[in-house]
Amino acid sequence: MFDKNDYKGIIKSMGLVFGDIGTSPIYTLTVIFLLKLISPSIDNVIGILSLIIWTLIIVVTVEYAWLAMSLGQKGEGGTIVLQQLIIPLLKSGRKISFVTLLTFIGISLLFGDGVITPAISILSAVEGLTLIPGFEETGTNTLVIIAAFIAILLFAFQKKGTEKVAWAFGPVMVLWFALLAISGLINIIDFPSVLKALNPYFGIEFLVENGITGFILLSQVILCATGGEALYADMGHLGKLPIIRAWYFVFFALLLNYLGQGAYIIAHPDAHNVLFEMIFHQARFFYVPFLIISIFATVIASQAMISGMFSIVYQGITTRVLPMLKVDYTSSELMSQIYIDFVNWFLLFSVLAVMFIFRESYLLAEAYGLAVTGTMTLTGIMMTWIFYLKSDKLKTCIAATVTVVDLAFLLSSFHKIPYGGYWSIVLAIIPFSIIMIFTSGQKRLYKALSPLDLDVFLEEYNKIYNNINKIKGTALFFARDVKKIPPYIANTMFNNNILYEDNIIVSLIMTENPFGISGSFKSQLGDGLRVYEIYMGYMEVVDVESILRESGVEEKTIFYGLEDIASENLIWNIYSIIKRNTPAFVLFYKLPSHKLHGVLSRIEM
Repeated sequence: MFDKNDYKGIIKSMGLVFGDIGTSPIYTLTVIFLLKLISPSIDNVIGILSLIIWTLIIVVTVEYAWLAMSLGQKGEGGTIVLQQLIIPLLKSGRKISFVTLLTFIGISLLFGDGVITPAISILSAVEGLTLIPGFEETGTNTLVIIAAFIAILLFAFQKKGTEKVAWAFGPVMVLWFALLAISGLINIIDFPSVLKALNPYFGIEFLVENGITGFILLSQVILCATGGEALYADMGHLGKLPIIRAWYFVFFALLLNYLGQGAYIIAHPDAHNVLFEMIFHQARFFYVPFLIISIFATVIASQAMISGMFSIVYQGITTRVLPMLKVDYTSSELMSQIYIDFVNWFLLFSVLAVMFIFRESYLLAEAYGLAVTGTMTLTGIMMTWIFYLKSDKLKTCIAATVTVVDLAFLLSSFHKIPYGGYWSIVLAIIPFSIIMIFTSGQKRLYKALSPLDLDVFLEEYNKIYNNINKIKGTALFFARDVKKIPPYIANTMFNNNILYEDNIIVSLIMTENPFGISGSFKSQLGDGLRVYEIYMGYMEVVDVESILRESGVEEKTIFYGLEDIASENLIWNIYSIIKRNTPAFVLFYKLPSHKLHGVLSRIEM
């Protein structure tokens, strides 16, 4: 039996996780039949419905709700999490590099998702206005402008945080799913033969009889699973059980609605906007309220995607995959409530661009598919690999089978490339290029800096500490690895003779676990020289200053390194621009600005 907290978790999951997949009935069947690749005959409709139902079962239920969610240590999820799980199981450096490359591609593809999903969701809901009496002649330009206005409001609201209104997300989505289920059930009663679609035989028969056309249509069928990856990606926020329990209700509502839409298409083969026309046909007096709820649902779906993108970028920053961007905390109580200015406006600009380029949701659907199927395929490959390395034969076989299904969807989506699918690639190339340039630049910079071995540093430190006048108080220095001392520390102490009575080298160490923060003094390297280590999970938002205060550290000054990069190489010049336009390490962790002193080193790359 469920208790009160269980129901709260389920309702919250519906608002934060299932917005994308919950709004996919607005456009999935509409897009499939607007393409006119097949006629809306009874056999074709039942075949398509069967493919949709079994896509939800195989891709969402089996791949994400079962297999992916069985992985992890503390309920975390996402592409970076899979990377962190698989690397400790590998021995070969080449295999680790391959997994890292897959992770980079997965993160980049999610950016494509993050742009196209809000655009297609909001635009498809706004198009429902044309069924309201008096609004039938509303032009495409007007609809796009309305959708763009909603998107601008949504993204402009991000900086203020969603904590104050997030409580309403769940109840709105519960109402939305209830309406989907009821409206679908009404039409199923009129044409119960659509229940045959529950049998996978009809989906397979459809693919066999329609050959290449059927295979191409798989690229539109996958629209029904948009946002399926959110089940796994949002585990860290909500936990495994609430999401799985909520999926039972969501799946049932989607099942009824798709079957009901199929029944409506059979009775009305000329339908152009299936869900909205079905509601209009069933209850005209309720159509406008339903349209308003649908717009709210698409906004909530978009909000979930935006918040997810903030989380993914933050994970990328803490795992040193992405450059440090300015992060603001929008909640005084929940550190996980974050806002990243650059990501927000980059997404808005991209969403508006695709809205005005494609102008109609069914055309925008042509740009959709490559990103989501690419992400699903990569998830399948990494999951299969993990289960194989863990010697779980049953899950390895099932995961491999699911990956083959993902691959079929991905291959079918390739035909979209010349019709708009290239936008998924273009959108993914931007973050992928940034990741590759940044990670390569960091490695090259580390070599160019020539850090000092700890023994060499200590030998010089011990000579100078007792022979110069020291400044009273405590100074903090930051180093990634205490065994390799950054040159800025040596320059400060040895070249500039700036030495405090108490010098603490602080090292932030990312753990293999997603959560958990601890900080403590680890060793006394010499007179007036200590090491303080902070261990943090790769999904944690860390308040470095408060951790230091808890250990009694009251610093007078904080030193940190800055690099002035000079190069004739185009790639390293781009890397230099990225470094100059992103906040320094100490600013990212919001250390007190009046205590900061940057030490500049000129580096040739």
